[in-house]
Amino acid sequence: MKIKSILVSQPAPSESSPYLEIAKKEKIRIDFRPFIHVEGVEAKELRAQKIDLNQFTGIIFTSKNAIDHFFRLAEEMRYSVPDTMRYICQSEAVANYLQKHIVYRKRKISFGEKNFSDLAPLFKKYPNEKYLLPSSDVLNADVPSTLEKAGVEYSRAIMYRTVCSDLSDIEIAAYDMLVFFSPQGIKSLHENFKDFTQGDTKIAVFGTTTLNAAEESGLKVDVMAPTKETPSMTMAIEKFIRNGK
Repeated sequence: MKIKSILVSQPAPSESSPYLEIAKKEKIRIDFRPFIHVEGVEAKELRAQKIDLNQFTGIIFTSKNAIDHFFRLAEEMRYSVPDTMRYICQSEAVANYLQKHIVYRKRKISFGEKNFSDLAPLFKKYPNEKYLLPSSDVLNADVPSTLEKAGVEYSRAIMYRTVCSDLSDIEIAAYDMLVFFSPQGIKSLHENFKDFTQGDTKIAVFGTTTLNAAEESGLKVDVMAPTKETPSMTMAIEKFIRNGK
């Protein structure tokens, strides 16, 4: 089966995206549509979680969403974040994003390489802080595991949720390949298209958790990334197309 159309479950990329190069090179149609989106919780819901922002001396940020929703709720609750607050960020990119909300150079900010487990030495370095973990309703298992192993005193606060987007205007059967990046994207497919049957539709997934979610929901996965040969999704898709499968 020749691939003529692909739906990628993410927002449309910039003009320099490798996806657009594949579309041009292989003469195929590639559309983009987020299958999930983030919605913030209200201040009253945070209070219902028995979270008092005044109790914490440190904050652990795993994403830009976590940063935005923490400062949004802090403002709604009229909480002034003290200059003494310690920030532990999962990556340098997340740490740099703090500049949107605070004067970066005057704050206590540390960050890891990439994975959450990389933060373990920082927790050992600053063991006496009482940390707040702003998060989504969906949390990577590596996060609590790392925190527990490090003996960190922390409280998780669900400040935003990942929810399924409305895809009712999409003709899902019109695409030869669907591309997913999270288990929530797989869930959204089945919630939006309850009668969906895979048939000849090819499924591409990024990451083992997405792979597991796809297979558990009864989908046959045809394209997987990252691998040693194809570290990016675009490389994996291009290889699949060129192999003529």
